[in-house]
Amino acid sequence: MRKLWCILVATVWSAVSFFISITAMIVTFNPARSVWVARKIWSPVLLWAGGARLEVIGGENVDPKRATIYVANHQSTLDIPAHFISVPADFRYVAKSQLRFVPFIGWYLWLAGHIFVNRSDRASAISSLERAAKKVREGTSIFLYPEGTRSEDGRVLPFKKGPFALALKARVPICPVTIEGTSTVMPKNSWNITPGPVRVKIGRPIDTTAFAENDREGLARAVRAQIIADNLSLGGKGGDTDDAIAPQGQEGVGQKRLPTPPPPSKKAS
Repeated sequence: MRKLWCILVATVWSAVSFFISITAMIVTFNPARSVWVARKIWSPVLLWAGGARLEVIGGENVDPKRATIYVANHQSTLDIPAHFISVPADFRYVAKSQLRFVPFIGWYLWLAGHIFVNRSDRASAISSLERAAKKVREGTSIFLYPEGTRSEDGRVLPFKKGPFALALKARVPICPVTIEGTSTVMPKNSWNITPGPVRVKIGRPIDTTAFAENDREGLARAVRAQIIADNLSLGGKGGDTDDAIAPQGQEGVGQKRLPTPPPPSKKAS
């Protein structure tokens, strides 16, 4: 019964909130009003329907007046409304291009100016990150999930390096955001809802100017190490600190976890 209830609420309320967002943007000529609608109207109802009890730690590290790149681990679809509420800043998500076609949510992201990335097309992905960097330089914050996918078991997965090239190009602070509990409330690819606590910890911003302009991996490792430490402090499972970087074209797997190719067979002479 709860599963059907959550599906009904998510569908109906997303449709209602979509039209409220469109109206707010048209009336005010300001796309930022759509973020306010997502934070104040859409997100609280979705968390309430799923029985998620949200706790936010480190809210003082959010400065709405400072352009910032917020980087978070990703456990569940429920992370999105939880992060809208937890981070009260005018940010835009960097999302998979497939989400563009999801009714209401995808349409909202497109109309509100969020950034879509096609990870299967390297040139397109680079172009998308260039647009994101331009937004940051103009004063708009960005929110992204460098794992590239949701974790199956709540552990922090290896990070893609691309988002950190964006941070180094924009030269604005990175704020690590750690979430724990959504994988229990609403696991990946499931509507089996289990009400419970969801905790978000916002860490101190990391100064990207302390890293060389091309040190994407060093920055990714530093941010990921902080998120793992914060995840453990929230009662989570943490992650493999050594296997930190995902290879190009891979998601959810690190370089050390890739299968070793078999040695070339010797032809008989």
